[in-house]
Amino acid sequence: MNKRVGKQTIETPSKPRIIATASIVGPKEGEGPLKDYFDIILEDDLNGKDTYEKAESSMMYTAVNEVIKKANFKEENIDYLLAGDLLNQLTSACFAAKDMDIPFIGLFGACSTMTESLAMGSLMIDGGYANHVIAATSSHFSSAERQFRFPLEYGSQRPPTAQWTVTGSGAMLLGREGNFPYISYVTMGKVKDYGVNDVNNMGEAMAPAAVDTIAQHLRDTGRTPDYYDIIATGDLGKVGKRITKELLLEHGFELKDNYIDCGDEIFEHERQKTNSGGSGCGCSAVVDCGYIYKNMLNGKFKRVLLVSTGALLSSTSCFQGLNIPGIAHAVAVEI
Repeated sequence: MNKRVGKQTIETPSKPRIIATASIVGPKEGEGPLKDYFDIILEDDLNGKDTYEKAESSMMYTAVNEVIKKANFKEENIDYLLAGDLLNQLTSACFAAKDMDIPFIGLFGACSTMTESLAMGSLMIDGGYANHVIAATSSHFSSAERQFRFPLEYGSQRPPTAQWTVTGSGAMLLGREGNFPYISYVTMGKVKDYGVNDVNNMGEAMAPAAVDTIAQHLRDTGRTPDYYDIIATGDLGKVGKRITKELLLEHGFELKDNYIDCGDEIFEHERQKTNSGGSGCGCSAVVDCGYIYKNMLNGKFKRVLLVSTGALLSSTSCFQGLNIPGIAHAVAVEI
């Protein structure tokens, strides 16, 4: 059976279900407008650890264990853990996985990793290769900032286009059965490079990839933007969100009030001084696992297109002045 639809989209006829989600965030995220949707809000962004990297890893460990607990499962019920983060060699995910008795597949898609892991987990279940898979990711403001920009002690001024890396982790447990939101299509994106090399303007760097993936998904499936109650990009922020809407018009698709960006939603920018909004792997992860999933369960949203976006830079490439390629993957979730 050929499950490919169009050029880049795959249909998942078995409808892999999102059985449960878990989200954990830092204190700043817990003071934002979505605070009521998160499962755990930390009082201290070190989470009792002596480094920010250990704190981030502990958040992912907690999110994964929380989602297993919610489903009344045990670790032995999980066939695979698919997870990633922003740090070198997937530090947070690897150190979280070492304390679990679950086969681990590390994934890197920068901030697109939530939908990347969700897409790959869905395909594993739909293909008959697994019964239960967890997709997870994390980020931390302090660990990401000193890897990609400046030491925190430097106190550098942040331009208006800059975004605030979300301290948080989200996990989704996928299975085959139950009356839960299910994945109907996945659209894997292409790497796009439009010449942006400013590490303080991630929204502009990632927007073309989001546009390309959304447009291709709509062409492949024959759907229109208004088919979805919500189209949610991952972390473009105010700047990238505006660019995305403008560029999609050139493709013949108009995004209206059903379009949100997780980075634009998670903070109150003026009050919390987050400039263009939130970013990081954890941004779309906690908004998807919290705000969006819980509103699907209560019936507010029935058709959602999740489009996590990633800036594919490294600490080496940005310091060498190279461009920042972008990537975006889309997952259609319905109930």
